[in-house]
Amino acid sequence: MNSTPIQLSEENPDRSLAYPPGGLLIWIIIFLELITFGLGILALFYYGRQEPEAFREGTARLNRSMGTLNTIILLSSGYLMAKAVHYLKAGQSKKSFQWLLGTLGGGVLFTLIKGLEYKEKLAHEFSLGGNMFETLYWLMTGFHLIHVWVGMVILFVVAYPLRKSKAKINELDLEAGGAFWHMCDLIWLILFPALYLLY
Repeated sequence: MNSTPIQLSEENPDRSLAYPPGGLLIWIIIFLELITFGLGILALFYYGRQEPEAFREGTARLNRSMGTLNTIILLSSGYLMAKAVHYLKAGQSKKSFQWLLGTLGGGVLFTLIKGLEYKEKLAHEFSLGGNMFETLYWLMTGFHLIHVWVGMVILFVVAYPLRKSKAKINELDLEAGGAFWHMCDLIWLILFPALYLLY
C-alpha cells in the first residue's frame, strides 16, 4: 500500500542548462571537486612514471578485495539514491525515506571497510609519510572518505523530514544530495583502478 503523498515544493524551475537537477550551485561544487581529484590523478600518473617500482610495490600491497567490495557498495548505494529520488517525485515519501536509509547504510558500510583497510595499512607501516605512492593513497582516499561523510550528512538532513508523510519537501534538495552522492561514486570509480589496478 502506498504511503500518503507528500507536498512537493513549487519552487522547481523549468529544467535547462541554468537549472540542472539539484540546482546550479551543487554542480559548480561538483565541477570544482572533480578538478581537485583530477589534479590528484595527474599527480599519481606523474609520480608513477618517476617512481615505477615504488608504485608497483605500493599497488601490490593494497587490498583489492576490500577495494572491489567498496566499489560494489558505492555503486549499489548510487542505485538506491536514484530510487529515492524516483519515489519522492512519485509522491511516496515513505518509500523514498526507505531507499535513502539504504543509501546511508551503504555509506556506513563503505566507511567500515575503509577503516579496516586503513588499520591493515598502518599495521604494515603503509603510512602517509612513506613514499609518494603511499602519500597519494592516503591523501586521495582520505579526501574521498571525507566527501562520503559530507554526503551522508547531506542525505541525513534531507531524509529527516521524509519521515513525515505531509512534510513539505523541495525536490531540488534531494536531487542536490543525490548529485553529490553520485559524485562520490564517480570519484571512487576513477580512484579504484588508478590506485589498485593500474600499476
